[in-house]
Amino acid sequence: MDIRTLLQIRRFKDILFTLFKYGLDDVVDRLDLPGRELFAKIHPDVDKMSTWERIRHTLEDLGPTFVKFGQLLSLRPDLLPTELIEELEKLQDDVPLVSFAEIKQRVEQELGAPLEEIFFRFDEKPIAAGSLAQVHRAILMENREVVAVKVQRPGIRSIVDKDLAILEAIVRRLERRTDRLKIWDLPNLVKELRRGLTRELDFTREARNMKIARSNLVSIPTMRIPRVFDSYTTSNVLTMELMMGKKLKEIGIEEVSDRQRLAKALLESTLIQILDHGFFHADPHPGNIMLLDGQVMCLIDWGMVGRLSTEARYALLDLVQSIVGKDTEKILWILAQFADMGTAANPRMIQREIMDILDSFHGVPLSQINIGRLLLDVINVLREHHIRLPADMAIMAKAIVTAEGTARRLYPDLNVVKEAEPHVQRLAKKRWQPDAIFSGLKKGLYRLLYLQKNLPGRIEHIVEVIDKGELKFRFQHENLSGLRKTLETISNRLTSGIIIAALIIGSSMIITTGVKPLLFGFPVLGVIGYLVSALLGLWLVFTIIRKKKW
Repeated sequence: MDIRTLLQIRRFKDILFTLFKYGLDDVVDRLDLPGRELFAKIHPDVDKMSTWERIRHTLEDLGPTFVKFGQLLSLRPDLLPTELIEELEKLQDDVPLVSFAEIKQRVEQELGAPLEEIFFRFDEKPIAAGSLAQVHRAILMENREVVAVKVQRPGIRSIVDKDLAILEAIVRRLERRTDRLKIWDLPNLVKELRRGLTRELDFTREARNMKIARSNLVSIPTMRIPRVFDSYTTSNVLTMELMMGKKLKEIGIEEVSDRQRLAKALLESTLIQILDHGFFHADPHPGNIMLLDGQVMCLIDWGMVGRLSTEARYALLDLVQSIVGKDTEKILWILAQFADMGTAANPRMIQREIMDILDSFHGVPLSQINIGRLLLDVINVLREHHIRLPADMAIMAKAIVTAEGTARRLYPDLNVVKEAEPHVQRLAKKRWQPDAIFSGLKKGLYRLLYLQKNLPGRIEHIVEVIDKGELKFRFQHENLSGLRKTLETISNRLTSGIIIAALIIGSSMIITTGVKPLLFGFPVLGVIGYLVSALLGLWLVFTIIRKKKW
């Protein structure tokens, strides 16, 4: 979508208004939009807010798509500073409730029958509401089971599509105009956002995630996942078991009786999800954990999940062992297998900074080591060196950090290392079992055979391209914008100087001819030429002095 077309869209103007409202003028200046001077008059007193707070308020004001964008970014410690992530974690969905008439129409349309035939009772007032959906309590007509019905907000897909199109256009324009932003790979981030939102808007996918998690965590009696009712679930309506309880963020710690047991259960469930199955809840914060009767927890909101391949889990195992052994060279080698290291990365500097982090934990009792803090510190080093982790690896690290933080909130003396040890040992043992070794060898052999089969053809193709003279190299300049501007300035001044010189010479020639009309005895054209050249000369000298570029 062209930026000129966007300017005709009211929503785009709303976005510009909001950016100015919270003093984010720099973003709009970089877009270089016509008419931005008019928007610049809208500027309230936001001096008391930090930059991170202004970003959060901007996202909240812009609505569901941008709130979700912020929530997605809050899961990426490899991209954003810790202070901004902590602010994005506070993002709230402040949206008006959808009328019951619209909800009723949506449910009947999706389930193909009148509401009264499907449900014995359906509460008009929602028990929860978010940017994408509302949740209503209901009782099934079929078996009188009490359920929670999650209904997608009407028109939300259209809103999300329009906002994403605008966001993509803004990001493309920003990246073209600002070299510094290229390290963030913003277009790819927006692509991840589109993929994530598309998945969240498909409730059948969330239902599938819940069923997988329910099966994976069956061994933990203190952790429950709501049961899904497939017959009453579509891409826009999700019917699940109603869990009666309160969210952890809504209750005081003193209300939790067996805090140590629950903290261990939460940590264990996270480790089982990540290490045993490679399928995990992306954001296990207190708002997504309910405390049920009988001191049992329930993980809700399975729209965002992370996945790790077997190879990635084994790499995580190697990484943990390398951190314990303070083998910074191996840590860097493991990260290089998955991360985008880039050509500018300085391995020795990175190793030294990681060693400084590990040394800070020297002599600290195992029970006091904050694994999440350690992970975040290492990731911060990578971020400062512009090293990007794969999305799922970064989300996994954030999930561990969040789960550990929530568990320590319940029980501050939790020994995370001790609790994690049996899970790490189980994965290490599984790795060297005959079937796992055979599977790895089989994959390696397949890759080798594939390479053997295709390598000659690829080499032949390269040779043919060279023979035809069609070999092309892609050249991308970096940090040459300053040189370009300097050359442009020199060129402009040189051109101005030539024009001034030409005017002086031409005027002098006219003066000698004595051609009429005359002014004070001199030809008028010659006098005008002298005046114009004098004005241009003064202007040129003034610009040089003003910019101090002589």
